[in-house]
Amino acid sequence: MNRFTVALASVVAFVSLASSNDAAPADQPETVMVTFRAKPGAEAELARVIASHWRAASELDLVTPTQHVTLRGTEDGHKTYFVEVFTWRDASIPDAAPATIRKIWSQMNALVESRGGHPGLHFEEVSLID
Repeated sequence: MNRFTVALASVVAFVSLASSNDAAPADQPETVMVTFRAKPGAEAELARVIASHWRAASELDLVTPTQHVTLRGTEDGHKTYFVEVFTWRDASIPDAAPATIRKIWSQMNALVESRGGHPGLHFEEVSLID
């Protein structure tokens, strides 16, 4: 088992997919798992942009400071992807994100590609298991 598989197993141990009926109310925290499928050659830049997103979201007090993890892995033996798990302080934040965050999202979208029928950038609401 490689390090990514072990790390992902740890994330899976405390994260379960939420059903659409369990969506967080707008005034409640919302935990998300984001998958980024990096374009070939854009891996280092995408990692930098993901880190800058976390810094900006933290500085703007949009996310909770705990339970944040970013993982890197490969699929098909050589195509890089990243998985990030974090919690928005309020479920309404992504729909009303400040310009600084929207700009970073644009940078992310330019660095990812669709693969195997999956979008280049995919958000999934998840729940932390106590």
